Amino acid sequence: LLIERAHDMRSHAGQVAFPGGALDPVDAGDPVAAALREAAEETGLDPSGVDHLVTLPRLFIPPTGFVVTPVIGWWSRPSPTWARDAREVAEVVLAPVEHLLEPSNRHTVVHHTGYRGVGFDVGHLVVWGFTGGLLSTVLDLAGLTRPWDESHERPLPERFARGSRYRTAVPE
Repeated sequence: LLIERAHDMRSHAGQVAFPGGALDPVDAGDPVAAALREAAEETGLDPSGVDHLVTLPRLFIPPTGFVVTPVIGWWSRPSPTWARDAREVAEVVLAPVEHLLEPSNRHTVVHHTGYRGVGFDVGHLVVWGFTGGLLSTVLDLAGLTRPWDESHERPLPERFARGSRYRTAVPE
């Protein structure tokens, strides 16, 4: 389950991400509780249909200064989803694992600043950056990745770069 962030967000506007956000007091410091709460708030997902698999170590994201704790779950009992909070979410996207594994849906994204990283085509969206890297790593660690042409490079479309912190490094 992925979201396209609202196009007028302060950071990462219009980018594809996993549902998520900051810990709130109601989460009592539990990243799993925060992940499920945020997914419900952003997408309408019923948290009771998600089985927690693993919480990965905290990761520092240099361009933003955020520290992210990825929570991996299996959506064992899917429920209806939608862009529940339009201030944060432009679109909710289902990306079946089989689709992500298809080599023709993967390429190397090239950002105009020189950043290069894995990208996934999911419908009309491009998953890249932290989200693309995390998806790629999890699929690799699970032993599911199929060989794909890493030399197939495509520039990141401007609509996805617009909310990128990398953009500030290049004069307009």
